[in-house]
Amino acid sequence: MKPFRHMNARSLSQATELLAEHGDKACLLAGGTDLLGLLKTKAAPIWPELVINIKSIPGLNTIQGDEAGLRIGGMAKLADIIDSPEVKKDFPVLAEAALSVATPQIRYMGTMGGNLAQETRCWYYRYPHEIGGRIMCRRKGEGPCLAVTGDNRYHAIFCGKRCFSVCPSDTAVALAALDGQIQIAGPRGERLLDVLDFYHPLRNALAPDEIITEIRVPRPHAENCQVFMKHRVRESIDFAVVSVGLVMVLKQGSCDFVRIVLGAVAPGPHRALKAEAYLEGKSLNGENISAAAELAVAGAVPLSRNAYKIELAKTLVKRALVACTK
Repeated sequence: MKPFRHMNARSLSQATELLAEHGDKACLLAGGTDLLGLLKTKAAPIWPELVINIKSIPGLNTIQGDEAGLRIGGMAKLADIIDSPEVKKDFPVLAEAALSVATPQIRYMGTMGGNLAQETRCWYYRYPHEIGGRIMCRRKGEGPCLAVTGDNRYHAIFCGKRCFSVCPSDTAVALAALDGQIQIAGPRGERLLDVLDFYHPLRNALAPDEIITEIRVPRPHAENCQVFMKHRVRESIDFAVVSVGLVMVLKQGSCDFVRIVLGAVAPGPHRALKAEAYLEGKSLNGENISAAAELAVAGAVPLSRNAYKIELAKTLVKRALVACTK
């Protein structure tokens, strides 16, 4: 590993000022579970000269609930999300998504902000420098998306544009289903983005000098059903091949409110708007569940080796909807 300077940030303003001063030569260290892998393999296009530790900033790891909903600090650990009684009681889809992440060791180190902002897991982007030199691609600033004509088994079937890698965050799927928002701070002040608006095909919405400080989740209807499901190659550790987050309210047997969000199929969480519109006011019988599952993948454009994701997504949507009938 090449050398770099390490600095403990004393405040949020100091951290953002350092980012602004050093530009792409600086990066943030939160839990480090993603960053250290990128540094060790030298896969990133630019090596940082300064690593800014933000674990030293007080007040960024809180989990607080009130009548309006939930506020989670960007430095809150995934393990803390899983263990929080309030999250488990009122926001179980988020607890389940956090629990599905990697291994206990990763969850005890990984943070909410880091899970949301982690780099893509595309194997072209992550190709180790030691094995023949790093592979350049559109996401790194030059070259085509190699997945288009290469091995694209785990790439996007929705919204691929210039880059077909998928968002690897499980918590983003749950938060999108809960209509969550991400608070971002930088030298120009704070801004609040819907989780769905945080992701773009080539990167997330963070400017180089910005930090995720908080996640806000509105309190859902008291009589709601929440489900998170994830298919992966190895159940104990792998990233999702396809996942689904579902939040639904049933009144007198009919769907009064529904959010269906697919994960690992697009550059960010993918909301199944056609399926949601179809289910509004309908009962969850077998016919309507099957129709909604078909509509959930409407518009999918698979690459040469990932059309199987369409069937996986339909199956997970069906299972999630069935779970809400029990």
